[in-house]
Amino acid sequence: MTMQPLDVSWLRGEYAEECYSFIYIRATPEQVVSRLGGRWEDFTPGPFLDDPDDYPGFESLGVTAIGDWTFVFDPDWLGTCEDVITKLSEGTRLVSQAALAIKGLDYFYWCEDGEIRFAWGVDDEHLGETPDELVDTMAEIYSIYPPSLDFYEGPAFLLAEHLTGIRVTERLLKGSTFMWGTVPEPARS
Repeated sequence: MTMQPLDVSWLRGEYAEECYSFIYIRATPEQVVSRLGGRWEDFTPGPFLDDPDDYPGFESLGVTAIGDWTFVFDPDWLGTCEDVITKLSEGTRLVSQAALAIKGLDYFYWCEDGEIRFAWGVDDEHLGETPDELVDTMAEIYSIYPPSLDFYEGPAFLLAEHLTGIRVTERLLKGSTFMWGTVPEPARS
């Protein structure tokens, strides 16, 4: 696979001072909402908004189907709650990336069937050696991006694309209809 750099400048614009989690799960949107404790019938359709201040409630998350995957946009840290993402990944694959650019916080998780396979981020207890199946991919990513670049400024998106087949672009997200709603807040351990 020959990777190409990805323009994520649109996220560094409006979203530069906001926290966000992008979660990719190989499951249907209805299954994902149910696993999170929400009720699909309580979610309503809407676009991916240009300005994070326009989201329908800070606690609302958006879900949309992209091929065999569900893409979840969460304007908070849901994608970093290890209990949540490992449970969501049971029987499937999950990739999660979260960032708060203004504070330089950046997290990335790859989970398979309830187990964290790879994690990258601040103070992450799972941070360690790169799994063998990602060594060549990470080398290619770092040949494209300088090592001083924050992971959320491109490398995380290429790694997510490698693991999911989804190339997240502004056009893809803003051209998709999301279902917006709330799920119970996960217990903090």
